[in-house]
Amino acid sequence: MLDYLCLGSPPCEQNNPAAAERCARRPPASQWNLSRTRRILDISIALIALLIFAIPMGILAACVRFTSSGKALFSQERVGRDGHLFLIYKFRSMAEANANESCPGLTRSGDRRVTAFGQRMRRFKLDELPQFYNVLRGDMSLVGPRPKLPQYTAILDMPYRPGITGLATLAFRGEEEILRHIHGQQIDRFYMEHIKPKKVKLDLCYMCKATALSDLCIIGRTIFSCIIPARIPALIYPNPIAPSASGSLTR
Repeated sequence: MLDYLCLGSPPCEQNNPAAAERCARRPPASQWNLSRTRRILDISIALIALLIFAIPMGILAACVRFTSSGKALFSQERVGRDGHLFLIYKFRSMAEANANESCPGLTRSGDRRVTAFGQRMRRFKLDELPQFYNVLRGDMSLVGPRPKLPQYTAILDMPYRPGITGLATLAFRGEEEILRHIHGQQIDRFYMEHIKPKKVKLDLCYMCKATALSDLCIIGRTIFSCIIPARIPALIYPNPIAPSASGSLTR
């Protein structure tokens, strides 16, 4: 299991729904997560990354502008530390929506909103590079639960910053491919019932036990996973789901 390899010990009470619910209400955090040393490490790596990728990021921004209409950067409100909202930055990988157009909050493989160049960026997570700026601002950390849209937030008032990557992010690297097998009208329901609880448990367990070594392990695995295509674990790979005539889920 990925969590065992990164934490060095089995997850505590991860299969106990009551324990997970208590942790979600009052999220525990390791001393490392709240330490000044971790923040210094975040700032140092973010600065180095922005310096190294400054020219490539400029090229990516130009490609986004030239291959589709709209701004190069996309910003959106996400939930951060202590429940505060902040603007997360990404390279725009989708066609810009009209002001009055309502768009789904979740994306699945084959989503028509994703541009051709956006697909290439998303495959290698290049669209996430501007989030190193969020790390410098103090909105995010390198490792932590991914910052969620308000409607999908499960870990309330978390005492730590959300991250660019994390244990749940790695475990569900193929999330968009998983959702591709779900009927469009049931994506939100499937996510809330089957994916979200698993991601919350992984994030809560990791942040409770995280150390400097485990963070470095997560960062290393993230770099590797950006190069090697994602493989979807059989345990979380769904059977195709479609709504029945009564509107309920059928498998």
